Amino acid sequence: MYVLFLCTGNSCRSLMGEAIFNHLAPDGWHAISAGSNPIGKLNSRAVALLQEKGISTAGYYSKSWNDLPVVPDIVISVCDNAAKETCPAYLGPVLRSHWGVEDPAHFEGNEQEIKAAFETAYGILRFRIEQFLALPLQSLQTDPQSLKAELDRIGSLLS
Repeated sequence: MYVLFLCTGNSCRSLMGEAIFNHLAPDGWHAISAGSNPIGKLNSRAVALLQEKGISTAGYYSKSWNDLPVVPDIVISVCDNAAKETCPAYLGPVLRSHWGVEDPAHFEGNEQEIKAAFETAYGILRFRIEQFLALPLQSLQTDPQSLKAELDRIGSLLS
């Protein structure tokens, strides 16, 4: 099963989702990330934070949803509707859920405050991914309505 973490720029939150998911996922589950309008480079703070947490970003890059190596089974958008971000809508025949996370790349403040914003985004994504992976995935794979309900519920959790 392939899970796509989708955002606009594919440099920070979607990258963190992809990396955390792949770090924790059981065999047979994989994450990819993409953006509707990728900025073409990974956010250096996001990469540094993931490395600090022992999570590899080797081989990851900012890419368009038009350049995906596979068709995802599940699409999780991570843009922040509360901040009036325009969230891209993946139009393929997939299960979709929205896990809004405030973009730490646009946070303004001193170094300590910016680092805290990245830690917060990481913490929310990691918690939600852990909740996802704690689900009875084998049985939910054959019950898309229940899986969607669970993913939507998880998307409302902060930690």
